[in-house]
Amino acid sequence: MDDFGINEMLEMQKTLQDKYKNIWEKISAEEGQNKLLWMIGEIGEVIDIIKKHSGTTACQDKELRAKLIEELADVLMYYNDVLLCYEISAEELRQAYISKFEKNMKRW
Repeated sequence: MDDFGINEMLEMQKTLQDKYKNIWEKISAEEGQNKLLWMIGEIGEVIDIIKKHSGTTACQDKELRAKLIEELADVLMYYNDVLLCYEISAEELRQAYISKFEKNMKRW
């Protein structure tokens, strides 16, 4: 099975943004704040599923699990919009992630 990576998600998100460029907010640093707020709203929907049904039920109930995954996909879509707004590449994110991982590995 192939990994589904940041580069692929960013390309898909660019395609989606291009399709709706006359309807949706533009991708720019000025709009990044709004994309973050939309992402937080989607995170809230994920939290609601867990809060209302418990994490175990959300994982085990087929329909609820599908809804949880769909909401997490929405979070990722806005996350990728944020990366696009601030022109953060997959490589920049990779390097920052590795650096943060290494710091955390030494933390305790």
